[in-house]
Amino acid sequence: MNHKMFCFQCEQTAGCTGCTGNAGVCGKTAKTAKLQDELTGALVGLARACSSNPKTEATDKLILEGLFTTLTNVSFHDETLHDLLARIDTEKNRIAPGCAACGSPCGNTDNYNLESMWAADEDIRSLKSLILFGIRGMSAYAYHAMILGYTSDKVNNFFYKALYVLAEDWGMEELLPVVMEVGEVNLVCMELLDRANRETFGTPEPQAVPLHVEKGPFIVISGHDLYDLKLLLEQTEGKGINVYTHGEMLPAHAYPELKKYTHLKGNFGTAWQNQQKEFDNLPAPILFTTNCLMPVKSSYADRVFTTEVVSYPEMIHIGKDKDFTPVIEKALALGGFAEDTPFTGINGGTSVTTGFGHNAILGTAEKVVNAVKTGKISHFFLVGGCDGAHPGRNYYTDFVKSAPDDTLILTLACGKYRFNDLDLGTIGGLPRLMDMGQCSDAYGAIKVAIALAEAFDCQVNDLPLSMVLSWYEQKAVCILLTLLHLGIKGIRLGPTLPAFLSPAVLGFLVDNYAIAPISTPAEDLKTLLGK
Repeated sequence: MNHKMFCFQCEQTAGCTGCTGNAGVCGKTAKTAKLQDELTGALVGLARACSSNPKTEATDKLILEGLFTTLTNVSFHDETLHDLLARIDTEKNRIAPGCAACGSPCGNTDNYNLESMWAADEDIRSLKSLILFGIRGMSAYAYHAMILGYTSDKVNNFFYKALYVLAEDWGMEELLPVVMEVGEVNLVCMELLDRANRETFGTPEPQAVPLHVEKGPFIVISGHDLYDLKLLLEQTEGKGINVYTHGEMLPAHAYPELKKYTHLKGNFGTAWQNQQKEFDNLPAPILFTTNCLMPVKSSYADRVFTTEVVSYPEMIHIGKDKDFTPVIEKALALGGFAEDTPFTGINGGTSVTTGFGHNAILGTAEKVVNAVKTGKISHFFLVGGCDGAHPGRNYYTDFVKSAPDDTLILTLACGKYRFNDLDLGTIGGLPRLMDMGQCSDAYGAIKVAIALAEAFDCQVNDLPLSMVLSWYEQKAVCILLTLLHLGIKGIRLGPTLPAFLSPAVLGFLVDNYAIAPISTPAEDLKTLLGK
């Protein structure tokens, strides 16, 4: 059977147009990509069934799990996708039991063939892609909040609406408001997750995190799921095993209820896209809790574990019981490094600092405002986003290095690994580089921007604030739509603009929001600083 794929949902898409061969750049096969499309179509069918039949909390969770599974670098496992398809079919038949046996089917609850969307007029395909990729990204945030017991009817109900819209024969005028609504609802969702994290793990506090690894058994945990880390810390306490974060798990060190565990030692590795090199023959197991998983090399395949929606063939999966015994036993068997082992960031730094959440920054608001009024701070840059794996991507590092000494740089998400080990000094008693956390902590950056605008009695777009964002996958899409919903203009986006933006849709974004592709650090700094 021919399993040629079509996928252009991430920044690395082949030729900047789309992956259409036997496998995607991310490593998923064409068969897996087709199954993910089928899964999305089944979710549309489930949403259709719920348009005239009551859903349940279990339905909501299944919608979130299904959408989250289709994010880039989450699931490479066809068996997992088949299982999800079966569960969705069972749920739809439970909600609308008469449809499967109906002798005169109306088609109102049919699954959707996503190929119809890929083959649509390019402007319609572009707007529907923004909706689909946006809700895929938002589903991850909603899922994490749900795990902690926090849900929102507004957020959950919108997933059904957005999925339903994908199958409708709507024009640009009808689709564009739904695109903007993704951004509006994602703001609610990010606020929900922010509250869930703070009320569960405490308010983040600035924390220096070492990059060296101590001798002895250890575990590396990657992804975004802070609750999985808490469970792992509980189960490893007193066992002589240290725990190190990786990738977007780094901000965990700032949360009081997590950093109180003394065996949470530091951060291992640099950017997620370097894992195949950095995990090569690592004497420790690696636990993946969310997306960021790359195809696993044989040199460390025996020590990769997955949990939640992450799934990879032949890797041991930790199920809903959250019994991390196999990971713990592997750590003890491998033994770790024989001696304390130094590592550095991409730029040679030996530590990184995280935890500058909105509470920490706004706690020094008076100091920030005074530094601006006295001319010590001339400009703020938010440099962050979801970073991709293309080699030689030095724009963000060079931008940060070249930013004048009287500018302050906020960062978040995995894009920061390009430069977060740099020592940029201080300004007005504040560190010039402040890591605000994970990608969902873009909500915190929004809160800071709004607070500064209130302090200076102006609009956000009138602030000396510029946003320079990298995008890799779907969570970056929903964050971008949130910024547009808030009317924020002048965003620099790179390293390329999304392939799924048609010329007309891109023109709309340029004309109405002044979005521009990144140029060179020197040119962009000159433009953004008005020089």
